[in-house]
Amino acid sequence: MIIVGELINSSRKAISQAIKSQDVQAIQQVAKDQREAGADYIDVNAGTFVGQESEYVNWMVQSVQEVVDGPCCIDSPDPKAIEKALAVHQGTAMINSISLEKERFEALLPIVTGHECRVVALCMSDSGMPETAEDRFSIAQDLVNKLVQKGVKVENIYVDPLVQPVSTNDSYGREFLKAIHMIMTQIPGVHTICGLSNISYGLPKRALLNRTFMSMAIAQGLDGAIVNPLDKQMMAVIASSEALAGRDEFCMNYLNTYRAGGLDI
Repeated sequence: MIIVGELINSSRKAISQAIKSQDVQAIQQVAKDQREAGADYIDVNAGTFVGQESEYVNWMVQSVQEVVDGPCCIDSPDPKAIEKALAVHQGTAMINSISLEKERFEALLPIVTGHECRVVALCMSDSGMPETAEDRFSIAQDLVNKLVQKGVKVENIYVDPLVQPVSTNDSYGREFLKAIHMIMTQIPGVHTICGLSNISYGLPKRALLNRTFMSMAIAQGLDGAIVNPLDKQMMAVIASSEALAGRDEFCMNYLNTYRAGGLDI
């Protein structure tokens, strides 16, 4: 599974303060901690800094890659911020995200097709948030087809079917899981990814719900997640779920996680 470490996000108070003060050591420490805990990508998000986002994302990418031997996930709706960050990024970045919304799609398509990168394809269209698995699958299929036709490799596309809180509609978890299965079985070569913590919004014991939902999503084929890799219990759930789902040959990742103490929870 591809793990995107979510912690360098300006919506978090400590990170926002570090960005404002240009505290490079604070940003780098969070990046190193996530990488050592198993993150494949380090997410960088400065979305709360309207007007300064481009400058800050650029600085964050450079700061992270000074100490982390790995790529970033450039998390921004602003094409200019993404393009500027890609200019200094080393290796194959991930972009989060393009969608089927006409304005967003047309703005980001030249960037996605002009760089060798991986891209999160968000199941959103101008019709709004999808309600059912079928709605999600329809958007995913159309979005993937459009990207592939423009030269994006299908294996570089990570479809995000959108997690919505079960506290507002008890069908949202079921419909998301069904969408994951449909996408992974009916669109060959594509990946799926999500930030799943929204599933538990408004409910007590959110961490328990999040971990349980992660296991259920992996069983349906989810192969990417935007999570906190410092959450040892979540990482243990991922390792054990992948082994049980038959996606860990000879259970080697599970055994390596055990030997490294990652199952001591």
